[in-house]
Amino acid sequence: MNAPFAKVYVIDAKGHLLGRLASVVAKLILNGQRVVVVRCEEMNVSGSFFRNKIKLQNYLNKRCLSNPTRGPFHFRAPSRIFYRALRGMIPHKTARGEASLGRLKVFEGVPPPYDKMKRMVIPRALRVINLKPGRKFTTLSRMATEVGWKYQDVVANLEKKRKVRAQAFYERKKAIANIRAKAVTVKEAELAPINEKLAQLGH
Repeated sequence: MNAPFAKVYVIDAKGHLLGRLASVVAKLILNGQRVVVVRCEEMNVSGSFFRNKIKLQNYLNKRCLSNPTRGPFHFRAPSRIFYRALRGMIPHKTARGEASLGRLKVFEGVPPPYDKMKRMVIPRALRVINLKPGRKFTTLSRMATEVGWKYQDVVANLEKKRKVRAQAFYERKKAIANIRAKAVTVKEAELAPINEKLAQLGH
């Protein structure tokens, strides 16, 4: 992904394929870019729910038999499932890899202050572009819920409140834009001679 450098990229993960998004984000953070991924619970995984659940349960069976507290650690939250997939694409045991993971943040929902920041999508990772129509897919929140994630209702309630606030902000912004447009049309005749003089001066 040839992306210009920015202070931070806020990526809305809804409708993205997990692996494809992880590969793009991994490259960005390795190149020194700070990235925040929100709404991880709305991410998609290709393949049927049944198939993906079996694969996830096989992973949950993997442990250190002599002392399970040594790992591997099986995180249930969608954001941590995404984080683990991304970590496998990075040399995380080196100083460079560790520093790159420090530039990444992953969240369920859209917490402040990212709810008031412009969010972006990654077209090459979107499911509607990459997955053939009619193919089966599953949502990460459903998979996580099946294996023990308990906060899907909390996140859903917070998202509902955030969308109400966002709609109110949009309506207010639209009303202010309409008032400004009307004011410009009302004063257009009065400002015409001034605009002509400014045009003569090259403004």
